[in-house]
Amino acid sequence: MSKSTRAFIYNFLSFAVFFLPLNFLIEMYTGLTGYFIPITAFVVATLAAPKFQAVKTRDGDKIFLKWLFIKGVKELR
Repeated sequence: MSKSTRAFIYNFLSFAVFFLPLNFLIEMYTGLTGYFIPITAFVVATLAAPKFQAVKTRDGDKIFLKWLFIKGVKELR
């Protein structure tokens, strides 16, 4: 599996980890109805989920992580 595919899967899974519980919590504990529930969960999950990116370097492909709750950019394996 290529690093860019792995980064895409990491992005999808991290988004899903935030979106699904947020969707449930927003539905249960706010007065929002209809399309406002998933739209709100989408916006919050997009902002809160970590971002992964595959970058080609001289040493080969690497995956980097950027997240709202950590300072700077971290390199993954």
